Amino acid sequence: MAEVLFYHMTESRLEDALPDLLERSLARGWRVVVQFLTEERRDALDHHLWVYKDDGFLPHGSDAEGSAALQPILLTVEAGQESNDPHVRFLVEGATPPPLDRYVRAVYLFDGHDGEQIARARERWAAEKAAGHAVTYWQQTDDRRWVKKA
Repeated sequence: MAEVLFYHMTESRLEDALPDLLERSLARGWRVVVQFLTEERRDALDHHLWVYKDDGFLPHGSDAEGSAALQPILLTVEAGQESNDPHVRFLVEGATPPPLDRYVRAVYLFDGHDGEQIARARERWAAEKAAGHAVTYWQQTDDRRWVKKA
């Protein structure tokens, strides 16, 4: 069973929160897949991860580029995309996952100001808990730190 974390963004946008979480995953030696709802959103984050800070970048690629298996972080819109043999799957903005049993960890990131994303996160919480995964809920504080709430 996977460890499934729900990150409720109340103070940050996805572009602000995701890079730090990806950095932490790479620091653990994990390979990552990030699943988006749309190609447009995937492509926007693809660009952002190259330029989000002045002194570095996150090594990554998109499944649209053809070198998916080589990527430490793979950005995709496909639920079945696992060609980089990931340990962690990030699901953003309501993306529907494949079965999560194969992963060490799955992470749902959702916008606390978007009612549809909140409703979708609640549905996924119930589904992942019913599937027997260890689920935890994390919410941002005013200073953008994550606090475990459940």
